[in-house]
Amino acid sequence: MSQIYNDAIFWIEVDKIHPNPYQPRREFDELALKSLADSIRQYGVLQALVVTRKEVEKPDGGLATEYELIAGERRLRASKLAGLTQVPAQVRNGEETDLMKLELAIIENIQREDLNPVDRARAFEKLAKEFGFKHADIGKKVGKSREYVSNTLRILMLPDEMLNALAEGKITEGHTRPLMMLVDRPEEQMTLFKEIMFKKINVRDAEGIARRIAFEKARKLMDPDLVDLEDKFKETLGTRVRIEKRDDGGKLTIDFFSKDDLISLLEKLSNEVHVLPEVITNNLSVSEVPIPTEEEKEVMSEGSKEAMEAPDEDLYSIKNFSV
Repeated sequence: MSQIYNDAIFWIEVDKIHPNPYQPRREFDELALKSLADSIRQYGVLQALVVTRKEVEKPDGGLATEYELIAGERRLRASKLAGLTQVPAQVRNGEETDLMKLELAIIENIQREDLNPVDRARAFEKLAKEFGFKHADIGKKVGKSREYVSNTLRILMLPDEMLNALAEGKITEGHTRPLMMLVDRPEEQMTLFKEIMFKKINVRDAEGIARRIAFEKARKLMDPDLVDLEDKFKETLGTRVRIEKRDDGGKLTIDFFSKDDLISLLEKLSNEVHVLPEVITNNLSVSEVPIPTEEEKEVMSEGSKEAMEAPDEDLYSIKNFSV
């Protein structure tokens, strides 16, 4: 009898249905909701919502029947926009635990591909932290591999600004890979993020930039004076600066993102020109160069191959920008 009740469809007043507190989806596209509302006006709600039923005590001492949504919040919101007073719903027996409500909400959204990468990662995080699920267990629940779950959760290590851009579709999930490569270098990470946003760099090029930065990091481990000097330039100019030493000199590359940035840099250079020679002199002391580790050699080797394949003009060179 209980199974028959669970499979039955009932028409329920929309005002009696309360949102699922474990709804993993945080963003609802207003245009998509309006489009769904137009469809509901024309064809009705084609797929029933899933709710649980519970009795609550009224202030006057009586009992009232209310429903809590498990799956179908987009359909509920769109139905309200369409002016419906009742919606079809499948009523569960009310024995669902908080964990089951979360599981059902996540599974439904993932099966319908309704969750953006950030909401999906936060839903996985809730399963892991609040309910003690291992990554492999989460993968089985949603039909994904353990690696997929682990990589999804790593997205949450990114700063909020990047997560918001990902949730809004301004950058792709693929762009998070090169950004994650620079998680221990927040300034470089933010610069790469801005380049992805403003210069519309694709995933492949962004990964190449991130690998090049990692190569530079390994190379500079052998020359601490170079790192210190770069830091002084960054502090003075307020942007990323790269120094490349060569046998016959070297190259200094300064990043900027707009005409205003360039003008600001020129003003800073003019104001600080008397300071820079002192900074350079104080940081160009002769020191013993340590022998690189095997890991550093491997990173440098990979970077050298990419450098041979890369065009002569550096991607970050100031002459590549038009003002």
